[in-house]
Amino acid sequence: MISPIIGWCGAGAMALAPFAIDTDEGKLAAIAGLVLLTVQALDIRAWNLVLLNLAGIIGYCYALYI
Repeated sequence: MISPIIGWCGAGAMALAPFAIDTDEGKLAAIAGLVLLTVQALDIRAWNLVLLNLAGIIGYCYALYI
């Protein structure tokens, strides 16, 4: 069982990221939050959330790249 702290940290990062999403730091916070939430989703085998989180991670990485 994954520590609930990972999920809470991911949720916190995702809650704060929209306020700075126009900056690189905001996008990095969103990526970090999604990575942490993906760990939690993998632990409970919520494959739909894993795929959704991976799509978000790819999207934010692309937004950082351009």
